[in-house]
Amino acid sequence: MNYIDLIRQSEDLVTAGMSACQGCGAELCLRRVLQVAGRNTILSIPPGCMAGAGVVGWNFDNGLKIPVHIPLLDNTASFLSGVTNMYQRKNRPDVNIIAFAGDGATADCGFQSLSGAAERGEKLLYICYDNEGYMNTGFQRSSTSSKGSRTSTTPVGKVQDGKSQNQKYMPLIMAMHNVEYVATASPSNMKDMVDKVTKGIQASKKGFAYIHIFSPCPTGWGHETDQTIEVARKAVKSNFFPLFEVEQGKWKLLDNKNPIPVSDLLNLLRKFSHLSPDDIAQIQELVDKRMDLLRKLSAA
Repeated sequence: MNYIDLIRQSEDLVTAGMSACQGCGAELCLRRVLQVAGRNTILSIPPGCMAGAGVVGWNFDNGLKIPVHIPLLDNTASFLSGVTNMYQRKNRPDVNIIAFAGDGATADCGFQSLSGAAERGEKLLYICYDNEGYMNTGFQRSSTSSKGSRTSTTPVGKVQDGKSQNQKYMPLIMAMHNVEYVATASPSNMKDMVDKVTKGIQASKKGFAYIHIFSPCPTGWGHETDQTIEVARKAVKSNFFPLFEVEQGKWKLLDNKNPIPVSDLLNLLRKFSHLSPDDIAQIQELVDKRMDLLRKLSAA
């Protein structure tokens, strides 16, 4: 079955009315992930945008049609470690155990439990929807926020000019854990995402799997609500967000031979509107260096 037929024929397990922001990339990705996973799934969403929308839902009804839990911000992976071990003891390895967590709960508060679960090889799929900030509480910077980002805690003014630190690159960090499967995905490349979620679920039956999704946020990033897919597409085409996977130690990279300038992406986003040409050149240099590293890893 091709991915279009799969999505068309699969049940949407997210409620029709939900409280996500208009144009939310994470909502689209959550719906697609669950269409691939199906009803035989236990989902965990830590505090954040999708916990409010996907768990509490609308009018305080459950936002999903499957069992879903809100753990603490820092223990999503350890919580699901207990869940997956329980189902293994019950001889139910068929149940899909999935986390759908924001970047704050993944790269910051929850990194210890995430790294521990990966090192132990827990049988679960951990998905990070990365909107580069703590959007649920007013867009504070996270460690995955890109350098130069204007956030409520990295303002632009005389003292500070957006975030001064480089982004923590979580996909590569997780790949270095030598787990069953690691991939990056984008809502602009839906077939690729569906394929990778399918592989991630399959890999989670053997051990730990991790997928990092680029999740545009109109509210925090400052782009129009109908530009979400365009933003995601330009992030991939500029190599700002490279698409790759690591399956049983083998790297596979979607290599853009003729990438567009990263400025084509940055100019769409008000959170980068203060950047000077020199600032943009620095980001371009960082993007190029990271891509060179990924090419070397994929060629090894």
